[in-house]
Amino acid sequence: MYRTLFPSTFFAELDRLQREMQRFAGPTTSIRGFGRNGFPALNIGGTPDSVEIYAFAPGLDPKTLDVTIERGVLSLSGERHSDLPADDSKSSVHINERFDGHFRRAVSLSDDVDPENVTADYNDGVVHISIKRRASAQPRRIEIH
Repeated sequence: MYRTLFPSTFFAELDRLQREMQRFAGPTTSIRGFGRNGFPALNIGGTPDSVEIYAFAPGLDPKTLDVTIERGVLSLSGERHSDLPADDSKSSVHINERFDGHFRRAVSLSDDVDPENVTADYNDGVVHISIKRRASAQPRRIEIH
């Protein structure tokens, strides 16, 4: 009854082309959390004592992840491998929505963090990075005499 101007395969093909272009363009970085739809997804927050970063990276081997801090920028990088069958004439992939390939996320840190006081843990697909703030940056109450 209703007809569309474009067949459904048109949009599927556009989506496929976009994924291919992103894969060949290389990894993207996000500074200060502006990058949406990056991998891994990040949640970043803070307390008076620390900056807390959560990266959601299910199915990755934590030994393949690389976390570095250099010049006030925290970088999380690695590679995710596809679980799909090899690309040959005997197999075909109908839908591939999971990201695979190299990735890198970068976050600009504030000046009050201590790059020598960092911990990183991987549990249930979540990388938790905690960066302590410098003692000099901690709020303190000053007594009036």
